[in-house]
Amino acid sequence: MDPSQDSAAPPSPPAQSGGSFGIPARLAFASIVIIASLAVVPSCWYTRSSLSILHQVPEGHVGVYWKGGALLKTITGPGFHLKMPLVTQNEPVLVTLQTDQVFVLAQIMKKLLLFWLSQVRDIPCGTKGGVMINFEKIEVVNKLKKEYVYETLLSYGVNYDNTWIYDKIHHEINQFCSSHSLQQVYIDVFDQIDEKMKDALQCDCTKYAPGIEILSVRVTKPIIPERIRRNYEQMEEERTKVLISIERQKVVEKESETQKKMAIHEAEKTATVSNILREQKLKEKENAMELQEIENQMFIAHQKCRADADFYSAMKEAEANKMKLTPEFLELKFIEAIANNTKIFFGHKVPDMVLDQRLLVGNFLENVSQQVHGERQMKSDDNA
Repeated sequence: MDPSQDSAAPPSPPAQSGGSFGIPARLAFASIVIIASLAVVPSCWYTRSSLSILHQVPEGHVGVYWKGGALLKTITGPGFHLKMPLVTQNEPVLVTLQTDQVFVLAQIMKKLLLFWLSQVRDIPCGTKGGVMINFEKIEVVNKLKKEYVYETLLSYGVNYDNTWIYDKIHHEINQFCSSHSLQQVYIDVFDQIDEKMKDALQCDCTKYAPGIEILSVRVTKPIIPERIRRNYEQMEEERTKVLISIERQKVVEKESETQKKMAIHEAEKTATVSNILREQKLKEKENAMELQEIENQMFIAHQKCRADADFYSAMKEAEANKMKLTPEFLELKFIEAIANNTKIFFGHKVPDMVLDQRLLVGNFLENVSQQVHGERQMKSDDNA
């Protein structure tokens, strides 16, 4: 036997990777690792990531997708979703309220990485009189309706607000300024610019992009030339002085009116008190008159009663006297009167006088007796 053959190296054992765990297994393992890494890589909100399988749509947004550059009709809501890597791109689109701002120096965009080169550096505006002014900032609060996301992005792309908000607001501002003077734009109708811009934007959006809803527009005061601004400031100072004078005059007039009202109120109060006192005195007088009237009626009634009583007494006394006036009674009274006479008359005519008197009395008594008898006869006839 050849010794060189004995000293030869023994044959190497067969490789372990040549079996079922060879190159195909390594490729499968590498594929699993790549897929897993792609699944856990999140997609950026503002870039169309084509490497991730799992992506997130934030709250207030909807997810839209492109396959090979063509917009898909698939719309997803907030949350995690899956897509085909390297083939399908996604983009979250805001469907809640958003505010687009246009500045004089720069335009701050909510998707800066996509269109940062389209910043608006200035918003010049020429008035009707030829004065150039600049609007510092214009804010447009808008909303993209969820049901119109596909149609809007299909027609105008993700940057739809460039066409219907940023560019449109420049056009509308220039149209407005060209039809108004500086006085109107800066002072007189400045409070109407917000509504006019909102109506103009919404009119075109409703006609050509119905998914865009303009909620409000806020326009700041425009920047005007310095010399004109100083003139306006001086005018405002003079106007302020005039307003202060007017307000002072109003205060003086108000004080005078207040004093007048107070005087009128005091006079009315005095007149009212006087009327009350007068009515009170009149009432007292009326009450006194009523009391006096009652007293007068009572006195008249009392006097009437007394007169009736006196009359009745006199009548009764007269009737009694008539009943007393008999010849015998009269003769008795005559004799008593003669007897009580203390005077003594001397002369030859005294008996004649006494006799004549007795004859006179006798004739009177006879006549009285006849009258009484006649009256008694008449009463008896009446009673019969």
